[in-house]
Amino acid sequence: MAFDTLGQMGFKLAAIQTAPATFDVDWIRRIFLERWIYLAVAGYIGAFFTWMTLLKYAPIGPAFAASHMEIVSVLLLSVWVLGERLSLDQIVGGLLIFIGIVLLGLKKEGGEDEEAV
Repeated sequence: MAFDTLGQMGFKLAAIQTAPATFDVDWIRRIFLERWIYLAVAGYIGAFFTWMTLLKYAPIGPAFAASHMEIVSVLLLSVWVLGERLSLDQIVGGLLIFIGIVLLGLKKEGGEDEEAV
């Protein structure tokens, strides 16, 4: 979650610094010179290796669901760091994601091992 959050925030900050997106050579040059883009790339490289390791040791369902907590963390960091405002839909969506992950975690703890079937 931390690496995904780092990647998403890096992309958001790079987009802010290189705006407007003009899709020309000068804009691409600005992207490669922007330090935040390298934070984003580092975040996604870290997320990739973390995910590959996690797949080796954790059940796929809960691990995949928990990886989506980055949506909530990016949402909250965007409010705190970038001053973005939350809509009611975003608040409800974030809560539903969080509740879903908690329920999946509780089901896995209390349920039988699905692989034994």
